Amino acid sequence: MDNRFVINIGRQLGSGGKEVGEKLARSLNISFYDKELINLASKESGLCKELFEKADEKPSQSIMAGFFGARFSLFTDASMPFANYLNNDTLFKIQSDVIRDVASKQSCLFVGRCADYILRDFPRCVNVFISAPVEDRIKRLVTNEKISDEEARELIHRTDKKRAEYYNYYSYKTWGAAATYHLCVDSSVLGIEETVLFIEEFAKRKLKL
Repeated sequence: MDNRFVINIGRQLGSGGKEVGEKLARSLNISFYDKELINLASKESGLCKELFEKADEKPSQSIMAGFFGARFSLFTDASMPFANYLNNDTLFKIQSDVIRDVASKQSCLFVGRCADYILRDFPRCVNVFISAPVEDRIKRLVTNEKISDEEARELIHRTDKKRAEYYNYYSYKTWGAAATYHLCVDSSVLGIEETVLFIEEFAKRKLKL
């Protein structure tokens, strides 16, 4: 019997979603993927990782304008067929293929990047959204990123808007809406460690681990 499973985590900036994901993956002894997907997509496609970083969790648009005059190579010989129609949709397709390929081989946890939608037909998955009150999120960013309260507030607004637009555009669902996920959790209620345990217990019950 194939016991592979996937946990997908969506998160508000500053909610501790990435930290929760890392700790949960370690506890369940499964692979963790966040920014690592950019390196994998770059390797698989032959496109430079800077292209994927520029397009990361952003809705469709041309991404070439910002790279004119770049001091690095955008393409390898293997990737040249992509050059004539390269945009965020193309990169989303490449990254989606990478996500499906990874999930087909091992149990794993993905943070963001529409992984829950991309793997919507995957038989064993748990989709979670992690939020927190804005003041708690600001405090976390001020501590972790060494920025001011105002800078943290602006970063939260800008990043959450970008993530919502990206998710809503590609999934045709609503980012952060309860009906989109199996479980929505406010990480400030229990704290990071207890939130990890709570999600782990939920996942084990849903997946019958």
